[in-house]
Amino acid sequence: QVQLVEYGGGLVQAGGSLRLSCALSGRTFSSNAMGRYAMGWFRQAPGKEREFVAAISWSGGSTYYGDSVKGRFTISRDNAKNTMYLQMNSLEYEDTAVYLCAAALKASRLERDVEYDYWGQGTQVTVSS
Repeated sequence: QVQLVEYGGGLVQAGGSLRLSCALSGRTFSSNAMGRYAMGWFRQAPGKEREFVAAISWSGGSTYYGDSVKGRFTISRDNAKNTMYLQMNSLEYEDTAVYLCAAALKASRLERDVEYDYWGQGTQVTVSS
């Protein structure tokens, strides 16, 4: 069984920065499997649908970002630690949400939540205006 755990949520002032991490554990992956693997971040705010934030391919390191966070957020990964990071800069009130990390064994469209196989429990990010 695969487990994902998020860390780093909290309260931050508008214009500030926050770094989230997501650790993958519970299963040993072959190098071939990891080559097809991808991880991503989504967020859910009250009254809103789940929104794509960012994603990264595990081996190639290709990154993808939602329009609302481009230029402000940076996704990265440490393959040896099976950990994904989300560096959030220039935070805005609208970024307030529960941030969820997810893992996909093989996804065609990484911006679609239905493509992901495993999900973390979420971590709250609150940005004060």
